[in-house]
Amino acid sequence: MADGPAGIGALSIVVFDGRFDRVHYALVLASAAAATNRRATLFFTGPALRALLPEGWRRLDGGAEAQEAEFAARRVATFAELLEACQALGVRFIACEMGLRALGLAAADLAVPAEIAGVVTLLAESPRDGQLLFI
Repeated sequence: MADGPAGIGALSIVVFDGRFDRVHYALVLASAAAATNRRATLFFTGPALRALLPEGWRRLDGGAEAQEAEFAARRVATFAELLEACQALGVRFIACEMGLRALGLAAADLAVPAEIAGVVTLLAESPRDGQLLFI
């Protein structure tokens, strides 16, 4: 995917927080970036890695069930819809190798296709003119 309008560079988001609203908004940002022709990467680590498990949104903290139902009722993109949109738009998913080990998870546990890599890979492959966010 090319860089976006007016030379805006790539967007890399480190998704660490395991709360539903934080991970949901990381998906909002990544899908919006990709939809505007910006390269987007989601680097999941820490408690946020649970989002990549089967029905991962249900495994997140912060009243995920109620929030997801409320979003659906209000016609706000749900977690599942955003996850699908990110995949369809070509957002790069990276699951932190160290984070997986820390949680006792393996690549085979993930329901979302993701590269298994570390912070060095994220930083080495992120464009120098891009943006890096930590959520």
